[in-house]
Order: sequence, then C-alpha cells, then structure tokens
Amino acid sequence: MVNSALPPSPILKVRSRQISDRDIDGVVDLLTRGFRLRSRDYWQRALQKLSSRRVPKELPKFGYVLESGGELVGVILLIFSSIPGAGAPRMRCNVSSWYVEPAFRSHASLLISQAIKHKNVTYVNISPALHTRPIVEAQGFSRYSNGQFVAAPALSMNDPGGAVKVVGVDQHPDAHFEPGELDLLRAHQELGCLSVWGVTAQEAHPFVFMPRRAKGVVPCVQLIHCRHIDDFVRLAGPIGRYLAARGRPLVIIDSNGPIPGLFGRYVDGKAPKYFKGPDRPHFGDLAYTEAVLFGL
Repeated sequence: MVNSALPPSPILKVRSRQISDRDIDGVVDLLTRGFRLRSRDYWQRALQKLSSRRVPKELPKFGYVLESGGELVGVILLIFSSIPGAGAPRMRCNVSSWYVEPAFRSHASLLISQAIKHKNVTYVNISPALHTRPIVEAQGFSRYSNGQFVAAPALSMNDPGGAVKVVGVDQHPDAHFEPGELDLLRAHQELGCLSVWGVTAQEAHPFVFMPRRAKGVVPCVQLIHCRHIDDFVRLAGPIGRYLAARGRPLVIIDSNGPIPGLFGRYVDGKAPKYFKGPDRPHFGDLAYTEAVLFGL
C-alpha cells in the first residue's frame, strides 16, 4: 500500500536583526505594501535620509527587520538621536513606521521587543494610527500630548524681561549658547526648517520651526524644538513678529490644553503623542523625528 500523504511543510524560523544597507529595497517593498497611502518614492526618500545620518554609537541606523527563510517579512524604522540639554545629552528614539506581513503577525512582538530594549533611551511615537493606539499603550507607552494648540504669537503681550533680538542660525548671536544647540539648529535648517535664536542679554535661546499649511491652505509653522515651552511663551511676541514677517503668522504646538500666555485655539485629540523611558518629552520637543526627516 502506497502512502500518498504529502510530507508536512517545514517550519520556517523567524528571527529579528538590524536592517543593513543591502536590505533597503526589501524594506521599501514592505513599507509600500503596508502603508498604501505612501508611495514607493516616499519610502525611498525616507530610507535615504536615514542612511545619511550619523547615529549614536552601537545603535541601529535604520531599525530592525523580521526575516524568515531568507525573506523579509516585517520591519520597524527607528530614528535614534542625541538631544542636547542641561548636563549630558538625552538619548531618544522615534519609533516610526512598522509593518509585519499577515502570515507572520504572531511574531510582531519579537520585532517590538528588539526595537525598545535599551533602558537608557526614551522612545517616542508621534504618529500612531487610531487602531494602533491600544497596541502602543499595551507596549508600555504613555500619552504625553493629547492635542495641539494653534497660536498667533505676534499678538502676545508677555514681557520678555528686556530687549530681544531674533536672528537666523547663519548669524552669530551676541550671547551665550551651547555648541550642541548650534549643531541642532544647523542640521534642521538643512532639512528645510526655519532655525532661529531668540537672543536676550543673558543668553541665546534656540528655536526650530517646520513650515506647514493648516488644513492644507493656511501658511503656518510647527514648533519642532525649544529648550522649554516657557521659553517660547516668554519670547512669543518678538518670535511671532519675526515669523509673521515671513508669511507664517501661526504656530502649531503640541499641548494638553490652552497654553497660558498665548493667544490661540486648542484642538483636543489632534495628533496625540506617546513616550516610554526615563525622560518625559516636553512640548516643542520633536527634533530629529520623522516629522522633520520624512515630512509627515
């Protein structure tokens, strides 16, 4: 008697590893399938931006993939950065786009656990889709921003405590500043942002704004970096007039409600953001994230 039963299919092992340069085309294929509203060109540009960045030592340049039988079946993009601050720089990682092929969704936790394993790094997720937010929270992330405040800073009547001069990053401020902040401003200027110093008698305060259009029509900017939101509020009048003179009278700022000292409107539930790790991000702390690098 002949046994006509077919032998069982081999069980393919799944492993997670860092993305290498040779994986780029496969990673772009995965992301194009996973994010149908984004073009292949979009992802090629995104990976090119990541490939040209210098990242903190021993951390991945691109992120991680899931691999099975020599094929890429999942991917997560990570953007590691060193953010200047008082004392030592802060280590941060923007957990960006991730996708796993349907047949391998049960292995997604392997990809995530590999991605967020560094205890000294603060991880942020600034663009979670609505259906992924419960997953993000189950991974241990906490929401730190519930919405956005749209400010008209030129209307501010705050007293900055003396004369304030707003100058571009190409001008050397006549006040103390940190070299790491100058590097940050220059890097973001090269990425298409508007980087300026708010110069007081005591020191130069760094600010980075990304040009946007509210509702796709109204010219505005988004606050990408400042030392603390209180710095922006205190210097809002001079900075707002500087921006308005360049056709950008409105500033979008992450927040949990109306911001005291600023004239504008709060939109609850707009672009909520999450973090996991030792340093809770402050509002106006999106330097080196996908908002700038990928153009969300």
